[in-house]
Amino acid sequence: MNPEILNQLGRGDPVNLQPVGGGCIAQARIATFADGYRVFIKTAEGLPGMFACEAEGLSALAAADAIRIPEVLLVGDGELVLEAIVSGPKRPDFFEAFGRQFARLHGHQGPYFGFASDNFIGSTAQPNTPVGEGDDWAGFFLERRLRFQAEMAEENGHGSELRSLLENGENRIAELLAAAPDPPGLLHGDLWGGNYMVDDQGKPCLIDPAVYYGHREADLAMTRLFGGFTPAFYSAYEEAWPLEPGHADRLPLYQLYHLLNHLNLFGSAYYSQCRQILSRFARK
Repeated sequence: MNPEILNQLGRGDPVNLQPVGGGCIAQARIATFADGYRVFIKTAEGLPGMFACEAEGLSALAAADAIRIPEVLLVGDGELVLEAIVSGPKRPDFFEAFGRQFARLHGHQGPYFGFASDNFIGSTAQPNTPVGEGDDWAGFFLERRLRFQAEMAEENGHGSELRSLLENGENRIAELLAAAPDPPGLLHGDLWGGNYMVDDQGKPCLIDPAVYYGHREADLAMTRLFGGFTPAFYSAYEEAWPLEPGHADRLPLYQLYHLLNHLNLFGSAYYSQCRQILSRFARK
């Protein structure tokens, strides 16, 4: 079935729609037209506004001009059409270049911690309204990331323990998060091994963002959670922009956000990890 949004390209019907695997939220396909022109199309139902948010995030990342981002071609209620990235093998210095480019992306600063609009991380809503004057990173991460997810976990039937542990330890958590003086940098928001591609020049290309302005350590923490990055990536990043002291102590808190989101998306297999991290900060 030809998605009607493709008619807006003015190229007629595609001669081929090839499914692309890997996604768990949207259906992805490569559409090829008679003249050989190809586009990438994602379709999904039941998540209004999700693709408009993704397009906004991709445009923000592209404006930073740090890492290749697929061009947004068309956005519909249930469709997103992007430039089709041709994949190739990694260059020998792929991860070194990626690390330097990622640091450059984070150097693109915003006016506050948060984003101009709420968006999604996976299929989960991600609130981005700044806290206070927008300069309170610890408050933002506690309220818009950890508390939001912990309360959602309770609503989803996982009990009140995680929320209680968070409330018990929030003063220690806030002190730890406030110890790094980073400015609000542009974050991909959900970077793991499945959310980047290698283009035909062997260079990185970012996809599937959950963009906002925040502390760069939050972005780097996700890259360490589910793998896909070599030591060369981190060495090159730190050479370009050294991390603040204490970053290893903050790492589990930033990973906690994604573990809570996975708990809410995929179920109780992630509960013990969330509880273990939160228990470290609860008052004895």
